[in-house]
Amino acid sequence: MNAQHRKTSGAYYTPDAVVATLLQWAVRDPADRLLDPSCGDGRFIAGHQNAVGIEQDPAAVGTAISRAPWALVHEGDLFAWAANTSERFECAAGNPPFIRYQTFKGAARERALELCQRLGAKFSGLTSSWAPFLVATASLLKPDGRMAFVVPAEIGHAPYASPLLEYLVGNFGHVHVIAVKGKLFPDLSEDCWLLYADGFGGTTASFLFSAVEQFKPGGRPPRSGVRVSVSEWRSRWNRRLRPFLAHPDARALYEEIAFDPHSRRLGDVASVGIGYVSGANDFFHLRPSEAERHEIPSDLLQPSVRNGRALPAGSLTRAIVRNWERQDEPMLLLRLSKDQKLPASVRRYLDTEAGREAREAYKCRVRDPWFAVPDVQIPDFFLTYMSGRAANLVRNAAGCTCTNSLHAVRVRDKTAMIEIVRSWSTPFTQLSCEFEGHPLGGGMLKLEPREAAQIVVSAPSRAKQLSSPIFSKAVETMQHWRHYAAIQ
Repeated sequence: MNAQHRKTSGAYYTPDAVVATLLQWAVRDPADRLLDPSCGDGRFIAGHQNAVGIEQDPAAVGTAISRAPWALVHEGDLFAWAANTSERFECAAGNPPFIRYQTFKGAARERALELCQRLGAKFSGLTSSWAPFLVATASLLKPDGRMAFVVPAEIGHAPYASPLLEYLVGNFGHVHVIAVKGKLFPDLSEDCWLLYADGFGGTTASFLFSAVEQFKPGGRPPRSGVRVSVSEWRSRWNRRLRPFLAHPDARALYEEIAFDPHSRRLGDVASVGIGYVSGANDFFHLRPSEAERHEIPSDLLQPSVRNGRALPAGSLTRAIVRNWERQDEPMLLLRLSKDQKLPASVRRYLDTEAGREAREAYKCRVRDPWFAVPDVQIPDFFLTYMSGRAANLVRNAAGCTCTNSLHAVRVRDKTAMIEIVRSWSTPFTQLSCEFEGHPLGGGMLKLEPREAAQIVVSAPSRAKQLSSPIFSKAVETMQHWRHYAAIQ
């Protein structure tokens, strides 16, 4: 299977040691009937003599049948099959397809979301495929049934994972999430964890959460772990398990500060949103020399920050922007309004070959007029969208705008913003960014606008606690888990 087909189908086949371990977790008796809802090339169903597999890729079905000739393999869509079958199973195990919402669409997604809603799990249209897969699979278990699966590490932070976890605690007597730092799939940038659920038909008021450095084969899930109250997960941790990677002392002190009556969130103090989308960056961002050559009036050019790497620490000053100009950086946004009368020089620039190419780009093609870049704003601060060691909050003292590779922060409460600027580089605020953001491949920390809005603005009375070594150690732990230390 080539790389592109693997990516679009979500088919990343599981290492043999992981397969054997999950089968040992799920199967208790040779007579147990096992379901693999996305059996791929058949490596899970080949490990148990009483197995049923579902697979929609015809080529993979042939391989699965050859590998496990005793198994029953259905070719087709799990959600259609699950909605109509009366078959039930003692256990299930596998590696569901990791198909993101952009390609998890059409009739298959409609069937998935409809089935899950009937089962009591309401997913948004932004869900990836694996979460509905697990809900559909769980619904096919017999009372007291078990399941053991590879899952993306997104189970620890993604909003669409919370309906799955809510379904699991509402339908199983025991739910165990095992975070694995070492790569289960060396060729895959995404981290993968493991999920074990037992006692279908029951309920539980807590998760067991274990964090291990490396996967180790074994006949049962790890015995040690943190018992996470479901109510605490909902109310204190925004339905996220990632914070439980940190030491309990760090979480306890963090909670104490975060829920101080005088602490706030960044979203209470300022609005946080991404910058503009030009649709054709190379065309709309000119070098000073290009602007001069094309005779573009200066009042139609807005200095812009195109990515976080260009930002200094602390404050973006006019002197820094003048230096960009001297270096002839492509940092001048052609800022045209919708009903503006265009000078002849601008019309000539729009009609260049580059302009004709730009107007065919999707974002340009769907707006009217194509050359008017929307949502251009001059924020009070910039906040890096993706960061290495730590997120960077930078005062906009130069009156620049920014692209959607950065967050534009517009202050509502100047007094409170002074506090967050003062405390931004403290270990506490860095930890808040780690808890509220999420890891991206290559060791990066990503902060979506909704995540950035949750960063804690500490109560002024807590200032002395913000630099506690407990927080410094916790930040190192979170960086370690997103593999930042590995790339230094």
